[in-house]
Amino acid sequence: LQTRLQAGQGYGNTLNCVLTVYRNESVAGFFKGMSFPLASIAVYSSVVFGVFSNTQRLLSQLRHGDPSHAPALADVALASMVAGFISVGIGTPVDLVKIRLQLQTQPYIKANIKLKPTVPGFPVYRGPIHCFRTVLQKEGIAGMYRGAGAMLLRDVPGYCLYFIPYTFFCGWITPDGCISPNPSSIWLAGGVAGAISWGTATPMDVVKSRLQADGVYLNKYKGTLDCILQSYQNEGLKVFFRGITVNAVRGFPMSSAMFLGYELSLKAMKRDQTETNP
Repeated sequence: LQTRLQAGQGYGNTLNCVLTVYRNESVAGFFKGMSFPLASIAVYSSVVFGVFSNTQRLLSQLRHGDPSHAPALADVALASMVAGFISVGIGTPVDLVKIRLQLQTQPYIKANIKLKPTVPGFPVYRGPIHCFRTVLQKEGIAGMYRGAGAMLLRDVPGYCLYFIPYTFFCGWITPDGCISPNPSSIWLAGGVAGAISWGTATPMDVVKSRLQADGVYLNKYKGTLDCILQSYQNEGLKVFFRGITVNAVRGFPMSSAMFLGYELSLKAMKRDQTETNP
């Protein structure tokens, strides 16, 4: 829904998008492009959380001589920015394949002329591997990283507004400022952080989605700035908030699960290390 609202044609609002997708493509339409992100999400999340955690530990080691020392707000922010920067290298090709698969059957309209009309059932790509191979052959590595600039502008500040609120809310919710928060605190803090992060990242998410959807039939945008200017000139400021409700609602349960898995994994590993080295 998020991708179609941001870069698709003819969807007025979220409800209209739901009904249109279901009417034209049935339930299967809601799961287009899911396989590639599903196959890579474990690696992606492990790298992002691993980079964030290890950067925090390194900064604590440099500042206090103790990697387990509670990080300062500046350390959390810097670790978040590093994690966001690294995430783009993994996430851009995955997002591009997902978006191309989700939007490949949408009609591309410019100056009220359908340049290459398509309808559901006549896709450009046969699947994620075919999409990946086709883009790589036609556009090279640069094609796989289309929209990387917009993704950097989304993820670097986005991860700051992901990890910083999580750290703040965990400390606020957990009684007596306990260093190790309980699962309910993790779940709630993670969900709120996810909703904040995805909600505020929506404007650049719109730009990224449009840049990555571009190129299936022709190249409409010359780059990130050109996409921003064209989108604003054609549709006004409101275009940058398309899909914000879907992003915020999706961000809560997704981030709750992410942070809960992250914290429980850390606890399990620390417990194993304590038992191995008493």
